Amino acid sequence: MTDTQPLASISLDVDNLWSYLKTHGDAGWEQRPSYYDAFFGTALPVLDELGVHLTFFVVGCDAAVPANAVHLRAAVDAGHELGNHSYEHEPWLDRYTPERVAREIADAEEAIHSATGQRTLGFRGPGYSWSPALFEVLVDRGYLYDASTLPTYLGPLARAYYFWTARLTRAQREERATLFGGARDGLRPVRPYRWSLPSGRTLLEIPVTTIPGIKVPFHLSYLLYLSRVSEAAMVAYLETALRICRLTSTEPSFLLHPLDLLGGDHAPALRFFPGMDLTSARKRELFVRVIHTLQRHFRIVNMSTHARAIAERSTLSRRPVTHPTSAAFTTAPAPAGHSRA
Repeated sequence: MTDTQPLASISLDVDNLWSYLKTHGDAGWEQRPSYYDAFFGTALPVLDELGVHLTFFVVGCDAAVPANAVHLRAAVDAGHELGNHSYEHEPWLDRYTPERVAREIADAEEAIHSATGQRTLGFRGPGYSWSPALFEVLVDRGYLYDASTLPTYLGPLARAYYFWTARLTRAQREERATLFGGARDGLRPVRPYRWSLPSGRTLLEIPVTTIPGIKVPFHLSYLLYLSRVSEAAMVAYLETALRICRLTSTEPSFLLHPLDLLGGDHAPALRFFPGMDLTSARKRELFVRVIHTLQRHFRIVNMSTHARAIAERSTLSRRPVTHPTSAAFTTAPAPAGHSRA
């Protein structure tokens, strides 16, 4: 890895055990079961070993738990940065009223700052959810970038699988109708661009990178599932994706999740997820191999470093903000206990 290599950013959405159970419609999520201890105890040492500093997108209500602050501070002390992943981690955030969106962002930001002293500069919507109102709030609050889009045609397939494994009521299915996005998301750019907002302002968008041209995902959750068939096939798929990125001058934004490191031995309640038949030890081996492969092709940085480098360029395209649910915000009240600061 050298300073002359093109950049690639790595981020990790710290989706907690309770948030997966909630989205899946499983009982018991209200008690907020957590795997923070196991996850950070696994992730921070291996990242240190690899010499990688990334961006953890943190859920606000997890940051507000005093017992979690020690893990978040340890991440910051190790040189990682924290991003905003909403307060309640509801993938139907795109259906929120503008007022509730503003509370969601502000409350998460405050909780993360209170726990660590670090101000968040970037946002990723849970389940790739976003809205024009969200982007206006991010600009209002001085955010450097958004990273909520996944340009792929496969969102409806992922949602269909999720619904097939879930125990959801009809109302819950309607609420989650935009989970993982729609087929039209495959028309969105893979490379970063600027949203042109209704207010006349702009916001840098750094999509989760999919393979340029064919727009199929290659973030680690997909690679781990492929590894169950063949580790060689997994590596070949990743190498192909990265070579296409190099050929098209696409600097990837590579996505991780806690379940990329935690196996079924650490999170048996999440056995419905693909790849959860792998042990944590096996996932760690594959994780190291994948990161080493990325490091051969790109210089790894966190999201804000990548965003600043991208923002300095004058070649970014602009896209008007259009969203299928932008005119259909719900007026649901904030959850009990959620502040209205």
